[in-house]
Amino acid sequence: MPNPSDPPKNNDNDAELIRSINDGRQELFFELVRRYEKSLYNFGLRMCGNPSDAEDMVQDTFLNVFRYLKGFRYETKFKNWLYRVATSACLKKKRRSKFAPERELSLDEFLPADESAVSKEVPSWASQPLTQVLDEELGGIIRNALLELPEKYRLVIVLRDVEGFSTQEAAEILDLTPSNIKVRLHRARLFLREALRTYYET
Repeated sequence: MPNPSDPPKNNDNDAELIRSINDGRQELFFELVRRYEKSLYNFGLRMCGNPSDAEDMVQDTFLNVFRYLKGFRYETKFKNWLYRVATSACLKKKRRSKFAPERELSLDEFLPADESAVSKEVPSWASQPLTQVLDEELGGIIRNALLELPEKYRLVIVLRDVEGFSTQEAAEILDLTPSNIKVRLHRARLFLREALRTYYET
């Protein structure tokens, strides 16, 4: 019978490492950095669109993780908590960045007025992880289209379609309901489909 004082089990591959670090083996923090620095950098690059900002975001994220790791309560996977910290660092970094646009475009400027008139058929690239369709040319087009998305939609599609988080996990990371995640993901995919229409029709 499980002990009520035991931390909840959520099949977190990082839990043992986190407990070791919090038990005093701080040298293992570098293993944590090694596990996630590359994926966090790619996440930052897709969100910020600038290598310098992405590097700063990764550094800020790990500094905050180091500062607050003792407070991690194992109620969610560490990776989900890490991306929540990274998302916060990314948003703060982007607001301070000299590369940030003066005015963020609204998704309404791109989507048709009557969204229901648009076919609900999901394009072939949207039904598979984006990493599978990122050849050199198309990858550049998608990356640019992602950067044109308003931040709240870009976060959702990057977490779901690029980073591979589930709807529930993305909702936890962004502190939204699963329904909100689905709506934003649908609208983000509609935008990307419109942005890629020329590519696929030529």
